[in-house]
Amino acid sequence: MLTEEPITTNNLYPVFLKLEKLSLLLVGGGNVGLHKLQSILGNSPEARVTVVAPSILPAIHQLAVEHPFCHLEEREFRTSDLEQKDLIILATDNPLLHQEIRLQASEKAVLVNVADTPDLCDFYLGSIVQKGNLKIAISTNGKSPTSAKRIKEVLDKAMPAELDEVISNLHIVRSRLNVNFESKVKKPNARTRILVENEVAGNERKWKKIATYLLIAFALMLIGHFIFSYIPFREMANDTIAWYQTLDPNFHWMLLAGFLAQLVDGSLGMGYGVTSATVLLSSGISPAAISGSIHTAEVFSSAASGYSHYKFGNVNKKLFKALVIPGVIGAAAGALLLTWLGNANSDWLRIVLAAYTLFLGIKFLVNAFRKPGRPKKFRHYSVLAGAGGFVDSFGGGGWGPLVTTTLINRGRNPKYVIGSVSLTEFFVTFTSAFTFFTLLGVSHWQVILALIIGGVVAAPLAAKLAGKMPRKTAFILLGILVIIWSLRILLKVI
Repeated sequence: MLTEEPITTNNLYPVFLKLEKLSLLLVGGGNVGLHKLQSILGNSPEARVTVVAPSILPAIHQLAVEHPFCHLEEREFRTSDLEQKDLIILATDNPLLHQEIRLQASEKAVLVNVADTPDLCDFYLGSIVQKGNLKIAISTNGKSPTSAKRIKEVLDKAMPAELDEVISNLHIVRSRLNVNFESKVKKPNARTRILVENEVAGNERKWKKIATYLLIAFALMLIGHFIFSYIPFREMANDTIAWYQTLDPNFHWMLLAGFLAQLVDGSLGMGYGVTSATVLLSSGISPAAISGSIHTAEVFSSAASGYSHYKFGNVNKKLFKALVIPGVIGAAAGALLLTWLGNANSDWLRIVLAAYTLFLGIKFLVNAFRKPGRPKKFRHYSVLAGAGGFVDSFGGGGWGPLVTTTLINRGRNPKYVIGSVSLTEFFVTFTSAFTFFTLLGVSHWQVILALIIGGVVAAPLAAKLAGKMPRKTAFILLGILVIIWSLRILLKVI
């Protein structure tokens, strides 16, 4: 017959000790001792700890180096070690030694914790959850340290990091209340009650949303029934297939060109023109059609790319603001000057740009095999953006190779450089395209449409990939891409 176990409660009284004002002895230099010491110094970095053991792990030596108030004695335990100690933690694999030290410590009225032996403990070391100033200690009354650890992991994940900010703000509120104790309690309580009420209201709103979505889904089912009953979808599908057959036979290659071009440009910050032109040339499309179509489609693809980078958090707002206005002004100036002078006069500028970017491409390959150094200060963002916008309009491209490569070579984070430059590129490209195509008109709509569709599909994927490649791989790819772009321009012009 089974008998019910008596119900027990946890009668321990929790306290938080200022260990920097106490003297602590830790006996044991093995893995258990290391675990105890890590817990102590992790919570109280200036704790005054003396570690005594015949053999001490290198990891404990390293902790002692990092914490000047941690003192190591690599020898056997002595009774004199108990002198002037406030707390003792025993963490060896010798139970007899633990019992002996426990008796000696009791005679001196020093509190003791013995690892994995609750009956010999005067106090327990709980599992601790910390969020800034908030600290929660968990105790299972010495019955199950593993359970305490699992509860700690659950609480650590469930409690938001913003709790520390909430506590700091409430401290400021409390310190400003120059009133009695009752008001100091009531006002913070009223403010924190809003958090709980908002959570309850949030749960209610969640279920209301679910009910609303179910009603909308039911309504759509009814509407769909009537639509499918009266609209000839089969004829619409046949008409769509017939329309697709009227498109250019290379339409799928055009889609691939737009997709690959945006994938490269969005993830590496350059290469839209090079990639799309290479694929389109291989499909037999005329160079004139390629040039006009790429410039027009790039407005839409750069918009999708910029939005995707902004959504994925790749944009540095300060860098974007520093680049956008000078870039737009440079693009407008380049477009106006080119319209006035004619395309023939832009060749010399394209040669200069290609030579500069060729140098940067080689530098990328060299830096790929070097250890990263300290970032170099760069302050001429307006000049760089203005030059990039001007060259992009006047020279027929170069915003990405010029601006992106310069900033990354100056030590800026590639992820945020690519994101910020890609978002700025929309405004630069739009300014340039608006000037050109207001005068020249839009032709070759099938190529433009295919490039736009492919680019819009690839933009989110490219933004997700930005900054995710290893530094060495990204620098090698950037270097190769820039060198190919530069050599292509030099060969074409010269």
